Amino acid sequence: MLRALLDHLARLLSPAKPKEPPSPEEPEDDEPLPDPDAIAVLPIEDAIDLHGFAPRDIPSVVEEYLLEAHARGFPEVRLIHGRGKGVQRRVVQSLLARHPLVESFRDAPATRGGWGATIARLKINRA
Repeated sequence: MLRALLDHLARLLSPAKPKEPPSPEEPEDDEPLPDPDAIAVLPIEDAIDLHGFAPRDIPSVVEEYLLEAHARGFPEVRLIHGRGKGVQRRVVQSLLARHPLVESFRDAPATRGGWGATIARLKINRA
């Protein structure tokens, strides 16, 4: 038993073997990192969660989203901005108030986010 303990301690205290380079079949651990400036393409649905965007990007994200949602014929969209202190809500609703594609907007009902989301009714495409 003492011999097994000494062997175990010897293995623990022996210098680590240098790591061998990966074989061509094995991928390296040093995968390239994604480009932080790359543009993410999101699917356009009838709702968008703005939590994942930086506050400075909200106006441009909302603008692009409204253009795409309108082009796809959505009569109504939900913008999820969160409850918090109401700063993002005011920013979003201020944008909606002056946007030419927005017919009207209101806080979402409690079942769809309450005052943490805004429902915007879009103008109908008359083409």
